[in-house]
Amino acid sequence: MTDTEGWQDDTGQPATARPPRGAHQATRVEERAPHAPGQEDDDSRSARAALLRVRAEVGKSIVGQDAAVTGLLIGLLADGHVLLEGVPGVAKTLLVRTLATALDLGTKRVQFTPDLMPGDITGSLIYESRTSEFTFREGPVFTNILLADEINRTPPKTQASLLEAMEERQVSVDGVSRRLPSPFIVAATQNPVEYEGTYPLPEAQLDRFLLKLTLPLPGRDDEIEVVRRHSVGFDPRNLSAAGIRAVAGAEDIDRARVAVGRVTIAPEVLAYIVDLVRATRTSPSFQLGVSPRGATALLNTSRAWAWLSGRSFVTPDDVKALTLPALRHRVALRPEAQMDGVDVDDVLVSILGTAPVPR
Repeated sequence: MTDTEGWQDDTGQPATARPPRGAHQATRVEERAPHAPGQEDDDSRSARAALLRVRAEVGKSIVGQDAAVTGLLIGLLADGHVLLEGVPGVAKTLLVRTLATALDLGTKRVQFTPDLMPGDITGSLIYESRTSEFTFREGPVFTNILLADEINRTPPKTQASLLEAMEERQVSVDGVSRRLPSPFIVAATQNPVEYEGTYPLPEAQLDRFLLKLTLPLPGRDDEIEVVRRHSVGFDPRNLSAAGIRAVAGAEDIDRARVAVGRVTIAPEVLAYIVDLVRATRTSPSFQLGVSPRGATALLNTSRAWAWLSGRSFVTPDDVKALTLPALRHRVALRPEAQMDGVDVDDVLVSILGTAPVPR
């Protein structure tokens, strides 16, 4: 199972999730869920239409990464941060820049390096000789979407400087707390194959990310389309020339968040989420299972996905569609499992295949 399963149909629009075995068992919960589509207000419908336009707009510059686009939108809807993992050259940076342009949001990029200091991210006090006073100079964290490029290439002290911003949406310097803009999310990238000179993110910081999305290499047809666009003059450094324009804004995200908050979830589906999370703690392949924060992350992302799909309630299929991106970075394999070549996603898929699905 990959991140792309169930996140779009053949037209590129959201579709009902295509989960692993047992999907047929979700029907009865769906039928008796408190669904009232006729009561959806105009704000909710217009916000969904705006975000679907964003998906189409991002497609003008990004090919073959529809699941990552959806994942970033879910991160915005659920007010959570996203970790993007992929080899160099799969358009991680371009994806974030294009999404910010389509949403008319501010974005700043920080290239994480071993000599990067916390103040280079959060900002610092600067002495003004003209006034003989210290003034605060904002760092790049004061934006809507912070692109933390190669976050695992900077020491833990600098990585930790993001924790307060990610959790509290504020920065404290010299005892003064300063609020960050809203919306605010961190979109961090890391390279899965080159670990020399890196500082792996500790579990506490990984747990702060709502989703971990893997960006695969494109298929043959998608790669042909990428090369074709470049052959006719596409310049990834000039998004305006590529025709990327703002088709939504922060107000649409605010309205969407309100609508997502009204998405209902049956007690049986809540219990299903808890059962999946608890199964990671007893799996013989994991030495670290998912915490309750992971359960709430799976809940919130499932609600956002259900709303994007045009429903006012969460089904087990929604939970299955978000299990891998919401949980894969919150578990740790046992050393013997790593030596056997066990993959985290395979273990999670196995749990999905064995956990009882509510009827």
